[in-house]
Amino acid sequence: MAEAERGIGTPDVDDQAVASAERPRGRRRILALFGVAVVAYLLDLGSKMLVVARLEHHEPIDVIGDLLRFEAVRNPGAAFGIGEAFTVIFTIIAATVIVVIARLARKLYSLPWAIALGLLLGGALGNLTDRIFRAPGVFRGAVVDFIAPSHFAVFNLADSAIVCGGVLIVLLSFRGLDPDGTVHKD
Repeated sequence: MAEAERGIGTPDVDDQAVASAERPRGRRRILALFGVAVVAYLLDLGSKMLVVARLEHHEPIDVIGDLLRFEAVRNPGAAFGIGEAFTVIFTIIAATVIVVIARLARKLYSLPWAIALGLLLGGALGNLTDRIFRAPGVFRGAVVDFIAPSHFAVFNLADSAIVCGGVLIVLLSFRGLDPDGTVHKD
């Protein structure tokens, strides 16, 4: 019997049906991603506006004794003030993260991934806004930080959103859940 007669080397119609059945079904989670991002961004932006208007150039406010206080700090670097000379690099990284998330959104069918990526997107947008629009100038602006736990770095709500989104992504990856909604076991 010839190979063509047995179907060897040619795709089978059933193979195409199986491949399309394995693709995730349901609605894309783009709206959830952007909804979470907008909420995270607006909370960050609003809190920073409030801090600049009411707390900057004033004494810190003790929230929980010596454990937590609100203190306005301008941070040109990353966490713990590291990399103050690399503000432009942090700006490029934030912009790159935003582009990557926007491209990934087309393949997004998982709600947990939408939430995680929305947190990352909102946080990146919040800090990028500071880097672009705050002094000392475009792409060199200092981020407004104000949440000051005792014996830890001062941070803001954008930083919190980024960390929470990152932790969620790690957990989802360990559980084998992909952004397209499929689950794999390694």
